[in-house]
Amino acid sequence: MTAAAYADEQVAQVRGDPRARLDLLRRLYQVPVGVDRGYLPYRRAATAFMRWQLRRGLLNPETHSEPGSRWWRTLNESLLLDTSEASALAFGLPGEPRTPGAAAGLEFIGAPSARSWYRAHNTTIVTAYLAHEDLAREEGLIERFFINLVLVRVLFAHAMVAAPRLALGGLASASRPLGDPRLGMTAIFLSLSRVLPDRYPLTGDLTRYVEAEHSIGHLLDVGIILPRAEQLYGWSAEALGVPELNRLIADGSPRYAWGDDEPDVWDPAPSRLARMARRLVPA
Repeated sequence: MTAAAYADEQVAQVRGDPRARLDLLRRLYQVPVGVDRGYLPYRRAATAFMRWQLRRGLLNPETHSEPGSRWWRTLNESLLLDTSEASALAFGLPGEPRTPGAAAGLEFIGAPSARSWYRAHNTTIVTAYLAHEDLAREEGLIERFFINLVLVRVLFAHAMVAAPRLALGGLASASRPLGDPRLGMTAIFLSLSRVLPDRYPLTGDLTRYVEAEHSIGHLLDVGIILPRAEQLYGWSAEALGVPELNRLIADGSPRYAWGDDEPDVWDPAPSRLARMARRLVPA
């Protein structure tokens, strides 16, 4: 069996079971002690956001009494496929990586580091975003806003370990440890649970969700990330080898699956803490 066939088989077995998807991802970071180069600590970041997806029911199959999201399921499946294939290639099955994400995952397994983990993870995420924008357009306005916010945050988290001066300017010395996925800080960048209720789909007024963002998230998004978003997307496109990423932002505003006639909600009034952050960490 080839690595590609093995990955397809593994993912097919869990496709209809959200919890089994998480269990598969967790297993992929467990390897024999004799060949373990320190993979397990990276599992924290790999599974943290997926747990939130489970709580919201995003990965529920179409046959579920409360079906989840086609887009979220597809994105999750891309991550599982690339991770499974990279693991199979690294530990004995024949073949060549089918996708840039699987190739980057194989590089991570060969030389695990915070930088190589983010490159593998974000290569898969970005290529899946680009490949499935049609499914994202099926989502409501609020969900699409948070889909964009997730992308902004994972790109920034990568920059924190691979381009610290871009991420935090004069505070670059603190950037790498803060962004290290092994240290548990990744949840701060990915977690939206204090803004979004644990349900799907989301209804109501988008402005209400934007205004409800808690102080740390607002400081991060409005005070630090969005002022350098254009630079962040450009750097990420080059670092990941995915130039098409640049089309997902315009005039500093994320525009993934976003219509020209839809509101621009990416320039809210900054809080006092966000204004302070802009002064301390100018773009």
